[in-house]
Amino acid sequence: MVTDEKVLNYFRRQLPVVKSLLMKSIPLDADTILQEYAEVEDLALAIDKFSEEFDIDVSSLNIENYLPWNIPWFFRSWFTKKPVTQSKKTLTVRMFAESARSGSWLYD
Repeated sequence: MVTDEKVLNYFRRQLPVVKSLLMKSIPLDADTILQEYAEVEDLALAIDKFSEEFDIDVSSLNIENYLPWNIPWFFRSWFTKKPVTQSKKTLTVRMFAESARSGSWLYD
């Protein structure tokens, strides 16, 4: 049976570890926004391998609904408190876990 923890561990193995300015690892959890955590190329490779490893059809996943993602400029918070407006949907590990349990991509 596919569990959230199995899928989370899969993405932790596939995606590079993100570090803070102080070189502390930033942990990936089930609700982390993947577009902000990993580069597009790394994310695309992980999704392809996810399809094979969990035997799930992700062909209905339209990546254009999720990318490009507006990543805020590092010093933006010094100048404004307004959040960055996103025109795309978020991708999370939890979405992949729920889809893996069902056998096909559930979102879009």
